Amino acid sequence: MKISIVGTGYVGLVAGTCFADTGNDVTCADVNQEKIDGLNNGVIPIYEPGLKDLVNRNVKEERLSFTTDIKLAIETAQVIFIAVGTPPGEDGSADLKHVLAVARDIGKYMNGYKVIVDKSTVPVGTAEKVEAEIKKHSKQRFSVVSNPEFLKEGAAIDDFLRPDRVVIGAEDEEAMGIMKNLYRPFVRSGKPIIEMDRRSAELTKYAANAMLATKISFINDIANLCDAMNADVEMVRKGIGTDSRIGPQFIYPGTGYGGSCFPKDVQALIRTAKEFDYELGIIKAVEAVNQRQKTVLLQKINRYFDNNLKDKTIAMWGLAFKPKTDDMREAPSISMIDGLIARGAKVRAHDPEALNEARHIFGDKVDKELFLFEKRYEALEGADALVIMTEWNAFREPDFYLIKELLKSPAVFDGRNLYTPGRMKRLGIEYFSIGRPRLNGQK
Repeated sequence: MKISIVGTGYVGLVAGTCFADTGNDVTCADVNQEKIDGLNNGVIPIYEPGLKDLVNRNVKEERLSFTTDIKLAIETAQVIFIAVGTPPGEDGSADLKHVLAVARDIGKYMNGYKVIVDKSTVPVGTAEKVEAEIKKHSKQRFSVVSNPEFLKEGAAIDDFLRPDRVVIGAEDEEAMGIMKNLYRPFVRSGKPIIEMDRRSAELTKYAANAMLATKISFINDIANLCDAMNADVEMVRKGIGTDSRIGPQFIYPGTGYGGSCFPKDVQALIRTAKEFDYELGIIKAVEAVNQRQKTVLLQKINRYFDNNLKDKTIAMWGLAFKPKTDDMREAPSISMIDGLIARGAKVRAHDPEALNEARHIFGDKVDKELFLFEKRYEALEGADALVIMTEWNAFREPDFYLIKELLKSPAVFDGRNLYTPGRMKRLGIEYFSIGRPRLNGQK
């Protein structure tokens, strides 16, 4: 099948590459000339395990190509995926200007029947808006389909190639049949292709992310209660996670959720409900808890230093919002760094993949208040404490004796509960985590 993907960001590039890997002829199009030039020279704009090798293989076998020629991409494809960004507006709603711009181009250049697929995460009713925009510019026959993605950064290739389910929202049998044929290679293990109307498909994506965000905020709320009661959230987590009705997934306490999906989608769902005169009480609470959670570890650091962080140096391990990605969108590390700098501290940070993203985000603060290091132990030299913000595997079993030697005072603030309080006590390290009993005379 001949496929075009408009937008070579995270979703578009992964989807296009995986479709090519099952034998389709795929063109990935983007208006960003620099990005396309990079892709044509083997430069992958995002870090995702396995993606570079998959891209290179399919380019070599001439199933995958990259272009800025949107017209050509539209004319040569039977199925066109819209995978451009939907950034949040000031009110939290999803901004559809890029989606509708692609729809406009499709209408201008369409030369026969096409299946247009909304792959971007979009509010309920977007398929109808895309349809209306295309009709303004074309008399050709076409179908608009909603096909939300459910990819986890760091495991996106496996998620796409072996999905839990494929959701397709379509209004006609022809388009549904084409989409089912396209996805059939990915569900040979028996996982379902779920057919539904377009509005339900659009809402399914938001509802799924809101549910996962709810689990995270719930366990963070319980963790804060454990802190107040001197109980252990890790024991509570195991106690509830073994209940088959709840399950262990997404009930790990920490410094709040971040990334490109959960914050944006939760806010957009709240805004969408408001447009329909409905208030999502639970989801609004999820958002509020998450914003508060990003300050919990900073408050512990502040208390440890008697509310005086001026001229202190804090080492930080982890910048990305989760491991196996360089994505720092809405990452809790950003709030932490801003909070520490605002209180007069300097930050020495290390992350295996996100240092370039940090340079873009923090700009002129880099090498003045924020110092970035390629090696984890270099970030510790002369620091007053270590704070852990991302659970990279390389941080799970460090040299604790070297940590004690490099830090001015042996204090570790663990935002991901990587270590056990008892072990840290035996090592003589002041240890502060999320929702676990206080040891060593912790303040």
